Amino acid sequence: MIVDRYDPVNLFEMLPKLKLEFEPELAELDVLLEDDELFKLLKADLLKRYPHSARLGRHSTPVEVILRMLVVKRLYGWSYEQTEHFVSDSIVLRQFCRLYLQSAPDDTTLIRWANLIGPTTVEALNDRVVELARSLKVSRGRKLRTDGTVVETNIRHPTDDALIVDGVRVISRLVGRAKKLIPKSVCQAASGEPFRNRTRSAKRLAHNISKMALRGTQEAKATYLAAYQRLVEVARYSIKQAERVRSMLEDVPSAPKISEEISHFGGLLERAISQTSRRVFKGEQVPAKEKLVSIFEEHTAIIRRGKARKQTEFGRKVWLSEVDGGIVSGFRILQGNAGDEAQLRPTLEDHLRLFGKPPELVAADRNVHSKENELLAKQMKVKKVCLPKAGKKSAERKEHERQGWFKRARRFRAGIEGRISVMKRREYLGRCRDKGEEGFGRWVGWGVLTANLDTIAQTLAAR
Repeated sequence: MIVDRYDPVNLFEMLPKLKLEFEPELAELDVLLEDDELFKLLKADLLKRYPHSARLGRHSTPVEVILRMLVVKRLYGWSYEQTEHFVSDSIVLRQFCRLYLQSAPDDTTLIRWANLIGPTTVEALNDRVVELARSLKVSRGRKLRTDGTVVETNIRHPTDDALIVDGVRVISRLVGRAKKLIPKSVCQAASGEPFRNRTRSAKRLAHNISKMALRGTQEAKATYLAAYQRLVEVARYSIKQAERVRSMLEDVPSAPKISEEISHFGGLLERAISQTSRRVFKGEQVPAKEKLVSIFEEHTAIIRRGKARKQTEFGRKVWLSEVDGGIVSGFRILQGNAGDEAQLRPTLEDHLRLFGKPPELVAADRNVHSKENELLAKQMKVKKVCLPKAGKKSAERKEHERQGWFKRARRFRAGIEGRISVMKRREYLGRCRDKGEEGFGRWVGWGVLTANLDTIAQTLAAR
């Protein structure tokens, strides 16, 4: 049964000699997290775990504790295991998380609760925090700056042979698990080797490919192509045996989930084989948007932004909107390597939804500039539009960009670069540790939400 909170206990009063108290920022954050709307949004998702979670079953970890522990986790950049350890070990954090004298939830329990909270809910939580910032006069939404960044997924550098090996390994593992569900009589009647594990063969061939790729001789090139050819054959055999196992699972009532997983990873392995054949055997240049770069994080995109230190990034492009007061009012996870020019309209529409009026100033970098975007901002009643033009400029345009308000707006826009840098270094937008596309949305959402809560708490503590 979902429980709201534990009975309150003041741990600081129990140990008066220690003179324990919250730091000013933590005290302000403690007050912010008492908001009923944040509590209700989170509880609505947790109630979805089981049909009768609201009234039946043993008592769960309270909703209040879950919310606060998830915020603490991202605030300090801890893992789930570290969060459990440090909250259990600290009287101050026990009081902050409203855990009091109760046992802290196990890290695996906290993971299960966190996975119930969808990215849409985290986005709604951030909208509520922006509303709180507005009501507390931390931000008035008068100025808006916007920019994009890349949040990397947790994958290794992709190569075709490694993708195929991953696909063969996962399918072999699933087939091994499926064997335990299939009746022995069916297994014995099967001809050939439907349950063979081909992982070792695939790994050996991939090792040969990596060695031959470093050599420039004709003999090495021939060996390289032969090894790739053999690796593709091994992968095709794995797909065929997976299809045979799936047909055996049709009459097994407890097998739909594993059958679906076999089908899913079989399709991804087919994609890996296809792009390998096009690139290695036919010599094609496979477009980035058609490439699969991970068997496990298939939503990962290849993104090139012209950065000198990191020319190619593997992850998702995230578009951020920041208003005065240092509050990230909105974020969107884009598909592929979407262009910056198309992001101004949804950014302004989102600002209107949150603040009920357009900003007095909007600023972005030169990649967002276009005549259409400047006209759009004016039509939406934005008084000052700072979109520097790239390339050759007319005398009139130069004069326009030399105005004092335009120069001040450009300096204001540069602040979002610093905001992104801080969020990266504090792991709010660091490499994503959650799995899948939904997990990615959850990771980015909690990062933005925690950054906003921290900014509001710092501002209120400084007053």
